[in-house]
Amino acid sequence: MADLKLTGITKAYGEVRVLRDIDLDIKAGELIVFVGPSGCGKSTLLRMIAGLERISGGTLEIDGARMNDVPPAQRGIAMVFQSYALYPHMTVRDNMAFALKIAKKSPEEIEKAVDNAARILQLTPYLDRLPKALSGGQRQRVAIGRAIVRDPKVYLFDEPLSNLDAALRVATRIEIAQLKEQMPDRTMIYVTHDQVEAMTLASRIVVLAGGGIAQVGTPLELYERPRNEFVAQFIGSPSMNLLSGEITATGAMTTVKLDGGGVAGVAIPTTREDMGLRVNLGVRPEDLVPTEGAALFTGKVDIVEALGEVTLLYFAPEGDVETGVVAKLPGIHRDIRHSTVKLAADPAKLHLFHEGRSLLYR
Repeated sequence: MADLKLTGITKAYGEVRVLRDIDLDIKAGELIVFVGPSGCGKSTLLRMIAGLERISGGTLEIDGARMNDVPPAQRGIAMVFQSYALYPHMTVRDNMAFALKIAKKSPEEIEKAVDNAARILQLTPYLDRLPKALSGGQRQRVAIGRAIVRDPKVYLFDEPLSNLDAALRVATRIEIAQLKEQMPDRTMIYVTHDQVEAMTLASRIVVLAGGGIAQVGTPLELYERPRNEFVAQFIGSPSMNLLSGEITATGAMTTVKLDGGGVAGVAIPTTREDMGLRVNLGVRPEDLVPTEGAALFTGKVDIVEALGEVTLLYFAPEGDVETGVVAKLPGIHRDIRHSTVKLAADPAKLHLFHEGRSLLYR
């Protein structure tokens, strides 16, 4: 088991700072997922933890020991890369055993470690095959097995599923979740751009943006209580709708008059000083429901995506509404395209943002 502590971590290439002031405590046994847009520094941060990138500033500690200048091989870390990086001329068994042979472990220790990892990853029937005789998912499992045999304190995964097709990605994601269940005391840090992987695997998610941390929390915390508009729109698919408006009544319930003509009651308390404040009302597509009564949004359906279990309705921008609205309705909705639909939402599921920040966290 291993705790990690990142304090004021900074990464700079010359005058360009790509990461700044990263403070993060990771507890032993957690599965932490780094997510964020391309170029936000999530893989760079992972590589600094691994020792493959120099830390420009700040301190990295593992189990209380400073690791800034410790070589990668002495950090007690194993890394699974985006590319499988298997030796093509070696069998699965030899690929998994290679690091232990370099460490001069005994043949008995090596055999026991390889057999145990193969059993966990369901690779036992393939131990004598070459990588070219395996599927993409099996090759990735071999790469994970190569990490398991080293029995590290911390596992690092750098977008391990991005090279797999959709079906294999789902299957391998489930296998990684099962692997964590079998090793509950092992600390894992996982980098991905796929929010489905983040939401389904993580103990906590670290959302990176603009060179820093936008928010840290459990998957449901980020989904239900985003701290800012970036997190609100990054987590969830389709993205959260943002409708501009003005606060017209304050108190335990806040009333917002929307620029598009709708009115919304929001279960977020405000004060008299907030009267007239310009805000963005956030509502997730799945929280919008058709109504015959008062609506927070009314529009003509422009595009329909019928997915079977849900139907996505896309409304084109109209009037003062700068962006289109998306609604996610359960079930199948036929002949709804070009219809005018009125939508409402539960006040408890609405969000208010002022200058990009959630009013919940003032």
